[in-house]
Amino acid sequence: MTSDCKARCPRTGEHPVEGHLRTALDLAAAGVPTLPLRAGKVPFGNCPVCRGNTCGGRPNMKNAGPCQCPRPCHAWAAATTDPRVLTSPAWASAWREAAAVAYHPGGAGLTVVDLDDAAAVAWARENLPTTRTVPTTRGEHWIYRGTMQSPNAVRPGIDIKSLMSYARWLGPGTGTMTDLPDAVRALAVKKPTTARPARPVGTVPAPAGGGECRHRTPTYLDRGIAMAEQRITAAQSAVHTTVYRTFLAVLSAHGRCGCLTDVHVGRLFAAAQAKGESPRHCTDAWANAQTMLGM
Repeated sequence: MTSDCKARCPRTGEHPVEGHLRTALDLAAAGVPTLPLRAGKVPFGNCPVCRGNTCGGRPNMKNAGPCQCPRPCHAWAAATTDPRVLTSPAWASAWREAAAVAYHPGGAGLTVVDLDDAAAVAWARENLPTTRTVPTTRGEHWIYRGTMQSPNAVRPGIDIKSLMSYARWLGPGTGTMTDLPDAVRALAVKKPTTARPARPVGTVPAPAGGGECRHRTPTYLDRGIAMAEQRITAAQSAVHTTVYRTFLAVLSAHGRCGCLTDVHVGRLFAAAQAKGESPRHCTDAWANAQTMLGM
């Protein structure tokens, strides 16, 4: 495994791949499901067996669980605590290319509040109960005991990573871990926002004749979101562009009448992340689409 890695860490003498794998094995022994990440905090793409989604596509709420593929793919669902899988020949190339180790918080019974900048950290210190914290490049991870859904951009600079999500492992952190509070759960029911405030817009008027606005018809909206998910899932190349154009189309059709909810946005983000997009890429693409439409 180490023959392809020329440079060793000057402090520990380990090859990078050895350090990442050792970290993953230590976490797995503690019951924390782990997986390798490529540069840019991006999970590995679908393995050859699942290329083109021949396996049935991304895991979903009806089929959620560990990925059964021979190599790490499907993002969070690839996370495992099985040392035989982590050290298997099928995963060897992934560890050679890995830039970091990630873990599935929900699989370990945890929720991570990802605070991306100093402003988000300041807000959390004023509004959330203290718990174990881990410093990140620009902010902090606050880790609570308990699980929930994983919406992105619940506030400017704040994502939640728990079920069906992954977080980069940055160390055990400091402080005493506390139970997941209602204050964090409440963030998930609010409409996602971005750092750029949206310009106030009016609702779409009802069609002439007193009919109901088609954007508020559940069937119309659900069909539109399902088609958007399918478009992202079917992308075999230019995923970044496909995600952005899909977000743009959804916002163009539904973004001005107030019918989109955090559940709809979460479905789109989940589809994009299953194709290898990071939460930050999703948030940026959504914000760019809003800007393009003047929202």
